[in-house]
Amino acid sequence: MSNIKKFRIKSFKDKNAILRLEKISLKFGRKIILDNLNLHLNNGQILGLLGPNGVGKSTIFNLIIGLVSPDYGSIIIDSKKINEYPIYQRAIKFKIGFVPQNGGFFHDLTVDENLKAIAEITITNSSYREEKINSLISKFELDSIRNIKADFLSGGQKKKLVIALALVSDPKILLLDEPFAALDIMTIKTLQEIIVNLQSDNNISVILCDHQARDLLACVDTAAIIHNGKVVAQGTPSNLIQDIDARNAYFGDSFKIS
Repeated sequence: MSNIKKFRIKSFKDKNAILRLEKISLKFGRKIILDNLNLHLNNGQILGLLGPNGVGKSTIFNLIIGLVSPDYGSIIIDSKKINEYPIYQRAIKFKIGFVPQNGGFFHDLTVDENLKAIAEITITNSSYREEKINSLISKFELDSIRNIKADFLSGGQKKKLVIALALVSDPKILLLDEPFAALDIMTIKTLQEIIVNLQSDNNISVILCDHQARDLLACVDTAAIIHNGKVVAQGTPSNLIQDIDARNAYFGDSFKIS
């Protein structure tokens, strides 16, 4: 891919952090997962996380949504420390949406029933609930499969559904865990455009991690390299691939965008 996010939009972004991880440390047994890690996500920004297997990228998502608690450090959204808030309050009060790498939907329900199941929990106004469901079905071009059970969808259709489910509650922060895994080239391109459109149309701040480094770098504003429990390099895609620490920790000497 010769161009890095040539459709990047800057006008609506600012330098104020909507999310900050400050001095986050976490161990599982004797294994250090995160070691005094600092990371921030600005309003209207798409941030990518890269790093070797087992480095803690998915753990960072689990910390943000509340599945895991840090041993030390602060998770801050809009200047409010949220360490003690349970998962459901982080989703509703602090507007966090999460798209897991696998699953994230009800296998035996149709696309429409999946969306209704979430909307009935998060949207009290019944007329707006139906309007929101129809809007998401239209946005993600799911109308032709609206009454198909999720188990019978293609990989790309399932990914669209899970992103739509995460958007039912109008999140301000969206976390995407390996959205491009096991997808074909055209589906990845479609998802990249969806991610950028979420940012530009809805002003949603996005963090995504993926092992498909070129695909990730094509749709982010900045990316961070996680290594040995820390952020060892961070910057725009063009700058990051030239960073010596990023090359030593992750890219290697031969990595190129195209």
